[in-house]
Amino acid sequence: MSSKAIKELRQAGKLDEALQMANQALELDSENIWNKRAAAWVYYDYLKKYAQLEQYEEFKGYLIKISDLQLPEDEKMVFDNCAWQIGSIVFSLQKTEQVDFVKINELFDLTSTFHFTKPSEAYSFIYKAFHKGYQNWSGYLTFADWWNLDNFRSEDFLKEEYNGKKIMSIAEQAYIAYSKKLLEGTPIDAFGQQKVIDKDKIQSFLPKLDYLIETHPDYQYPPYFKAKLLLALGNDENVLSAFLPFAKKKRNDFWVWELMAEIFLENKEIQFACYCKALSLKTPEDFLIKLRQSFAEMLIHKSMFSEAKTEIQKIISTRDKHQWKIPNQIMQWTEMEWYKSANSKRDNSELYLMHLKQAEELLFQDIPEELIVVEFVNHDKQVLNFVINENKHGFFSYRGFLKKPTIGQLYDVRFAGASKDGFYKLLSIEESKQETSQAIKNFEGKLKLNLEGKFGFVDDIFVDPNLITKMSLENDQLIKGKAILSFNKKKNQWGWKILTLTANGI
Repeated sequence: MSSKAIKELRQAGKLDEALQMANQALELDSENIWNKRAAAWVYYDYLKKYAQLEQYEEFKGYLIKISDLQLPEDEKMVFDNCAWQIGSIVFSLQKTEQVDFVKINELFDLTSTFHFTKPSEAYSFIYKAFHKGYQNWSGYLTFADWWNLDNFRSEDFLKEEYNGKKIMSIAEQAYIAYSKKLLEGTPIDAFGQQKVIDKDKIQSFLPKLDYLIETHPDYQYPPYFKAKLLLALGNDENVLSAFLPFAKKKRNDFWVWELMAEIFLENKEIQFACYCKALSLKTPEDFLIKLRQSFAEMLIHKSMFSEAKTEIQKIISTRDKHQWKIPNQIMQWTEMEWYKSANSKRDNSELYLMHLKQAEELLFQDIPEELIVVEFVNHDKQVLNFVINENKHGFFSYRGFLKKPTIGQLYDVRFAGASKDGFYKLLSIEESKQETSQAIKNFEGKLKLNLEGKFGFVDDIFVDPNLITKMSLENDQLIKGKAILSFNKKKNQWGWKILTLTANGI
């Protein structure tokens, strides 16, 4: 009774005869590798035959038979072929209206006894199949740990195309799903009302997530989930730096600012500003009801009752529209005297505008501030020229940032990268607490006028004709003040010009 004869029967389509012969061979010598191998391929043929939902029990039965053979790890060809059949029926289960997770668990338990080639296309197919219904599968983390995210192939990190649309790679999907499940926690009561987060598991997962973020900076969402995981750990020191790259890319999505508010839970003013920014964005009202309720609570604590009523009325309107239940807290607020007497507004857009700049500045905390001096201001165009030193100077629009900047004022600013023909894009600006910079210097000395007396110098500091006329300055007069570094376009060189001036006797 040879394995060759069993193979010939298989290839001839005589599966029943091949099965009978394989079973007989195993009865004679169950530890013979050739007998095991021959039987495994017969079982595989039946597995392939029954790989459909209507014959699930038969499929599972032959999967058990293959598992019971306890083939050595190097018999990977059998296992890899089984992977395609297992993945196929798992995908079919995931597509049903009510996914039978009992069967999903049964298949995973059996699959976890197999020895696949890692990494391989077949092994990745197994992941995709079980991953499909991860949202409602309590065993997902156990599966992912067994499969091991280190086993993704280079191809698994590439975007895929489905129905003509680009979708994120299976690797990125896997890391996001794993993060979500960690944040979801494990139920510790019979009804799933109380859950516990496995902080040790998060700690061990974060380095893997860090590596993914570092090697795939084009992935948008991993930094977001890193921030959420750090928040779950209570690690406030690193959470903002982890979240900023994501927040900058998705700054026009309201939930980015909702999470930013969560990061600054202890700083109520910043949290308030983040809510303002979130609510200022164009977002369907259906998504904003929880955020508005949290914001309304903050407004009530600030005794901003008109603004609070405005938010509450928007919540009620949205919930009534969808016939959603009004929360008890909202109902209690509407019964209070302050609510009844407050005058609501059409919206709180003016309030949002007053505070959103403070929230936006959070995005640029990882960009170092630079000290600038205002050299010239065009109030009509709301553009100012600035100087830092001889190597860095230029101009930018201060519209929406400053009201009336003046020459000589010092500001701490953040710019978005390098200049374009001297123009800088401003990210943040605030009046500096520093009193001087390398672009300003104090001076004292005698004024030396030119022969016509139209202009002059104090050492290397230029005194323009208008100043001489206005202050009736004379040759050899002792003057002192402050000078600002300035570039002379005509002479194509740097020099100093008067910023403030005190003349002897004036």
